[in-house]
Amino acid sequence: MSSWTHRLAAALGSIKLRIMASGTAALLAGVVLTTLVLVRQAERDTLSAQRDRELAEVVHVANGLSHRVIERQRSLQASAFQVERTMIDDPARLAAFFEGKPLLRGQFSNIFLTGADGRMRLYADQGGVRRPDTSLADRDYFRQTLAKRRGLISEAVPGRVSGEPVIVFTHPLEDADGVYGVLGGALRLASRDLLADLADGTDGTDEALALVVVTDGRGRVVAHPSRSRLMQDLTGEPRLAGAHAHWLGSGSPVEPAGLLLPQPDELVSAAGVAGTDWMVWRALPEAQLFAPLHAARREALSWAGGLVALLSLLLLGLLVVLLRPLEQLEQRAQHLFDGTHELREGWPRAGGEIGRLARVLRHVAAERAQLEAFNAEVLKKLSSVMAAAPLGIAFTREQRFELVSAEFCRLFGHREQELLGQPARMIYASNEDYAAVAPQVTQAFERGESYVGEWPMLRADGSRFWAQLRGRPVDAVDASAGTIWSVADISEQVAARERLEWSAHHDPLTGLANRKVLDQRLIRVLEARPRSMPAGLVMIDLDHFKPINDQAGHAAGDAMLRAVGAAITSRVRASDLVVRLGGDEFALLLERCSHETALRIAENVRAAIGAIALPWEQRLLVVGASLGVASLAEDTPSVAAWLAAADAACYAAKAAGRGHVQAAQRPLLRVVGGGAAPPTG
Repeated sequence: MSSWTHRLAAALGSIKLRIMASGTAALLAGVVLTTLVLVRQAERDTLSAQRDRELAEVVHVANGLSHRVIERQRSLQASAFQVERTMIDDPARLAAFFEGKPLLRGQFSNIFLTGADGRMRLYADQGGVRRPDTSLADRDYFRQTLAKRRGLISEAVPGRVSGEPVIVFTHPLEDADGVYGVLGGALRLASRDLLADLADGTDGTDEALALVVVTDGRGRVVAHPSRSRLMQDLTGEPRLAGAHAHWLGSGSPVEPAGLLLPQPDELVSAAGVAGTDWMVWRALPEAQLFAPLHAARREALSWAGGLVALLSLLLLGLLVVLLRPLEQLEQRAQHLFDGTHELREGWPRAGGEIGRLARVLRHVAAERAQLEAFNAEVLKKLSSVMAAAPLGIAFTREQRFELVSAEFCRLFGHREQELLGQPARMIYASNEDYAAVAPQVTQAFERGESYVGEWPMLRADGSRFWAQLRGRPVDAVDASAGTIWSVADISEQVAARERLEWSAHHDPLTGLANRKVLDQRLIRVLEARPRSMPAGLVMIDLDHFKPINDQAGHAAGDAMLRAVGAAITSRVRASDLVVRLGGDEFALLLERCSHETALRIAENVRAAIGAIALPWEQRLLVVGASLGVASLAEDTPSVAAWLAAADAACYAAKAAGRGHVQAAQRPLLRVVGGGAAPPTG
């Protein structure tokens, strides 16, 4: 009898028995779940009809949003042309100008005007017109507007004056001497001025449960029925997270015609907003479609639930008894390294796996104590070296600062006490940068090399600078021994390099890409066939441009070329490449674009150019455009052949009367577009 008792105690002390008990409970749950099998055909039919309706609805919302964006861009551009350089530092004239723009002010939550230095000259909102003492020089959308010399739409950012989340529309103020300021308008996301009525459900039982969300190109929410979701990543929205992940995995297509995306328990559709890189997302619970089918299932589940609850209580009681030694081991492990217990005290008396685990932990604690003593000596020596170093030096362990030099503190504007014990993440400019550094460091260390990289860093006052980061492990075998880092400020070198790179790839007048960039992209697309298909190339030649240079002067011609560049950019997708080839010739590279879509985009560009009316010396300057479209084919022999086909189509459009879009198609060329214009140059 005594031998049987010992065998039973050994069996009950085995964690294998506990796992078996948990497995039995899981098996019981699986048996219950098998009772949930339903007839799927009725659900598929209902789902198919609703998908068509959802796709049409999301495309309607995206088109409406695109119209509102373009309307505000045009209003801002028209007003920008009326702001003269001499008005920038004349508060009285600026105030009169803003007061005389009730339509523009009504389209935005606030409008503002800055100089080229980023300092606000005037700011107008519902509270009136004033001149706040603030600057936008550090804002990315401001710098991009100056660099690209065209209107932009920012990401969702905190407003510099209001502090509320806003989307900012900007347009550069420029003349023949260059850019001298920026005119901008902001829309508060909380008030949803731009997105009113678009992100709300419409009437009807299903629509009342629909979720409509609008995101920017980085996936951050700019419109949501719940204001608390604004400026958060779409991955935080459980009703759209799966669909968003699938969309990213398929290449992030911005498709105005709409997409259907998979999402558990939801019908999700999405559509791109033309003129921006925004996406409109719409989700409808599938449960509402299948409610009658699920009613019968719930009744059966209620009976099974009672049985599962009873068995769960019995299992809980069993686990409480079995896991008592494990709870004692957990309590002892919590004080393993804090020195409050002697290493041999407080351990549970148990056999089996728990007893062996207790012995392993005691051994680990003893080794940890020896390692801590060794590391303390190393850190003492390291502190002496760091105090004399001219570079910023830091020692990190487990991704937290344990030692920092005086120069390191000066570079980042922190006191030593503010850095010690804090995560290394705090000095990086973004979470994305910090996440990208880790695998690069790991790969370098695995090769037995030091890590060297250039990254934007964040100071205590919020300013950023470029730094060269070098790292080497204390022990190449033991990663837990920590890492030594050195940091040097290379902001001036990076700035000089970026200026050279920009000028080598952009047209200085319009800020568009140049012929070199086009050739590189064309080669890449051609070599990636058939994966890169469909793709289209559009050649654009302005009509009636020469008389503008001859009669109004080259300054007027330059202003018209900038206006044409802005008009083309406003009618293409964010991923499309807009190029100025030289003179009055432009080009478009449309990747992931079918031939029919390329023709439609070309027609929109032709109409946008034809709609330009540039005020100049008490008259309006206008131009037209002839466009040739050539789609990439599997047998296109070379980049030169592709360019030649688009050039030939453009020449044919001019020969057909100008103001046309000509498609290079085999065996027959097809002409679309507006009416012909007289061939006067």
